[in-house]
Amino acid sequence: MEVEIISTKFIKPSSPTPNHLQNYKLCFFDQIADETHLPLVFFYPPTNNTNFSAHEEQLEQSLSRILTHVYPMSGRFTEDNWISCQDQGVKFIKAKVNSKLNEFLEKAHKDVNLSLLCWPQDSWNVNASNLFTTPIVIIQITEFECGGLALSMSHAHMAMDGYSTFTVINEWSKVCRLEIPVEKIDFMSFNLVDVFPTRDLSKLLLPRVPPLDRVESKLVAKRLYINEDSISRLRKEVGGNLCFKPSRVEMIMALLWRALIRASEKKHGYLRRSLMNIPINLRTRLISLPQVEKSFGNLGVDAPIKFIPGENKMELHEFVTVIHDTVKETLNTCDKTSPEDIVSAVSNIYNESFLAQDWGGSDEVDKYISSSLCKFPIQEADFGWGKPCLMHFGSRHDQGCWLYDAECGNGICVQVDLKEDNMHLFECDNDIKDFFQF
Repeated sequence: MEVEIISTKFIKPSSPTPNHLQNYKLCFFDQIADETHLPLVFFYPPTNNTNFSAHEEQLEQSLSRILTHVYPMSGRFTEDNWISCQDQGVKFIKAKVNSKLNEFLEKAHKDVNLSLLCWPQDSWNVNASNLFTTPIVIIQITEFECGGLALSMSHAHMAMDGYSTFTVINEWSKVCRLEIPVEKIDFMSFNLVDVFPTRDLSKLLLPRVPPLDRVESKLVAKRLYINEDSISRLRKEVGGNLCFKPSRVEMIMALLWRALIRASEKKHGYLRRSLMNIPINLRTRLISLPQVEKSFGNLGVDAPIKFIPGENKMELHEFVTVIHDTVKETLNTCDKTSPEDIVSAVSNIYNESFLAQDWGGSDEVDKYISSSLCKFPIQEADFGWGKPCLMHFGSRHDQGCWLYDAECGNGICVQVDLKEDNMHLFECDNDIKDFFQF
């Protein structure tokens, strides 16, 4: 399969950004976000309404109206923690692929790495060296021979987190489908820097640990599926040993993490320490700061889940407990009334885990990310073509797992990104074979 780029343009806000909004300052949480682009892609099966040529103008115009509200998306980073909002525009790529979508999906369900064909190629090698010269948002629409579509959006993590991205995509789809006028678009606030001002990070945080090199790490992805029957079976296996009722996500993350630790043991010949970070959206968790509930940008903390051989046991309920307790402890630590105290709490968490030389900076520690997108309205992105039938996420910088509600509405899908040699060992784990379908 080959993707051919048909056209490239820049979509700008439908109305010029006012002078007083043309310099958007990053907040503390933007500063500590990864200096990467995060692509995602939605696939839409062909219907009477998916002919892109017939909807191209409507899609572009609705994006232009969205950008009038979410103006930082069409700006560019400067070197001093600002986004220059001069309406430079979102890069918008139109492409086509020499395949029918049903044929592509049949292969992609078995090998989700094929989804990379529909990512904007500009986003593939974004890092700290070129982040400031790359558009903050890049969108690519890829049309299949049958009329099916792939819509991919890649965004700079320093500008916006998962909550911001999915909110923007869902609102854009509504504006496109319902032809909502620009004056009625108002779904986010832009006040995070007022609450969490830009900081001198050198006085708060240890130096940043470099991410994996995409070329050297050669991460591959697999898509797993666990149905409701298997989740019920998993609950029976875990439940009797706990004094709390674990969530589905906690149980599945525990199962995946234990399989990753066992795969590492097979690879190295001994049990190694493991550090798993679970991103948590803080918007609805900071009770003392209701004004940030719908804020654009980054507002989250990573819970550092640690496994230490000899201290932690290998029983599944032990993994569920350490995930549950660490997430709870992280939230309690961040639940302060003062923004200054929240910044201090987050800095301490990171300095003692992800940025610590004996954890995040150690080659003797296996590091993973495990992110839950369950209950995010990611499948509601209907531009008038129906709902997406397959999704693909990730930066391919970090080994880890992405959990999301299955497209069929029954169960949970997991996208696992691992180094190739780790993936072979992970796939052979008995729990993975017993509970999941590939």
